[in-house]
Amino acid sequence: MKHVILRIYLSEKDSYRGKAAYHAVIEFFKKAGIAGATVNHCIEGYGVDHVIHTANVLRLGADLPIIVQAVDAEDKIRAIIPELRQMLPRELMILQEVEVIPPSEIK
Repeated sequence: MKHVILRIYLSEKDSYRGKAAYHAVIEFFKKAGIAGATVNHCIEGYGVDHVIHTANVLRLGADLPIIVQAVDAEDKIRAIIPELRQMLPRELMILQEVEVIPPSEIK
């Protein structure tokens, strides 16, 4: 079975229906039965606007980058992309094939 990782690039200030967008996405993944998901809070980055957002002490409260990642079977991830696109119509999404390494059995 082919597995993929979906990465969604957001910012701290992005929202969806009154919630932080990253939190809304995590809840959506859980409800959709996606195998695993995580949110990475980044310290620096920029997007299409080319404005650097950084965690520099002089810029506390800046709109820092957030990456939401989900891993599951390709067909399961592809099936939820249309709904994600409705939630987040402008955000960058990347889909990449990955090899999932099963956990070792402890003897």
